[in-house]
Amino acid sequence: MEVILIRHTSVDVPPGMCYGQTDVPLKPTFETEAAVTAENLKAYLPFDHVYTSPLTRCVRLATYCGYPDAERDKRIMEINFGDWEMKPFEQNEDPRLQEWYADYMNVAATGGESFTMQYRRVSQFLDELKKKPYTRVAIFAHGGVLICAQLYAGILKAEEAFDALTPYGGIVRINLNKE
Repeated sequence: MEVILIRHTSVDVPPGMCYGQTDVPLKPTFETEAAVTAENLKAYLPFDHVYTSPLTRCVRLATYCGYPDAERDKRIMEINFGDWEMKPFEQNEDPRLQEWYADYMNVAATGGESFTMQYRRVSQFLDELKKKPYTRVAIFAHGGVLICAQLYAGILKAEEAFDALTPYGGIVRINLNKE
């Protein structure tokens, strides 16, 4: 199964802000960015099914690209930063932040999840997807979800994952073997 992963366009939050699952606004350049993504997506058409994170930054791009009825699935939401959501990393005085910086794979944000927890959530979604009768699927999601999917597909190794963050509006293709 061919899976086309599309990252949402640029968010309108200050640099250094922790926003994971918060439903943040998109930049005023949305239309311009979305037009480029929609044009690039044409190379992968058609899709048997389209999924999107329920957060509006993904739903809005899916809708712009012609998929207003894309199936929403919470498992493909960005990492949950819990108590850190909408706080600048530099102003976060939670002592766990340093633990998280040292081992974000296994240390959960206070009240949130670790990268490993997000990976399990995304993997569960992909395990289920492999059982579906689709040939080509589109998924409108987040940078962290695209990293998880590429790890799952064996395209990335954990140690290089965050050096391979897909740009806003970017597209990544992976293949999943059907079960």
